[in-house]
Amino acid sequence: MDADQALEDDGPGREPDLLDDEDRRYRAAFDRALRLLGQREHSARELTGKLTAKGVDAATAGLVVDDLRGRGLQSDARFAEAFVHSRVGRGQGPVRIRQELAQRGIDAALATDALDEDWAALAVAARQRKFGDAPPADRDAWQRQARFLAQRGFPSDVVVRAIGEPDDRGSRS
Repeated sequence: MDADQALEDDGPGREPDLLDDEDRRYRAAFDRALRLLGQREHSARELTGKLTAKGVDAATAGLVVDDLRGRGLQSDARFAEAFVHSRVGRGQGPVRIRQELAQRGIDAALATDALDEDWAALAVAARQRKFGDAPPADRDAWQRQARFLAQRGFPSDVVVRAIGEPDDRGSRS
């Protein structure tokens, strides 16, 4: 009886015993990656980084991520959409979100597609949550609100549309 016949005769119950160490490591990394993706979407860079941080060698981590991407289980586009939705809910603007997407390995074109929002309306909503509905009373209040929006990642043109033009009335000279 040759080796191929022995494998066929042993049946599927023997399969785990036949896996070599490399296959076991791959399967363990694949299972870990699936658990991570089950919690939330991850970019390919994040997923690779988390696998290598847990002791998976970089080559195996790359193969696992490529396999997951090929099966449609990992998608940078899906991650970018979920990430933008999450950050918009926190009142963050497009400049900050784009920077965070880049840090997570999302290319500029994919980030641009995911950042399709009405940023002026979102800036108005963020401003109103923090400062109320009334417009800034004086230049100091306008600057405080403008800084708040800029720190949250809204570009200056969106800040001006959200708050209005600065008013010199009531400013301290």
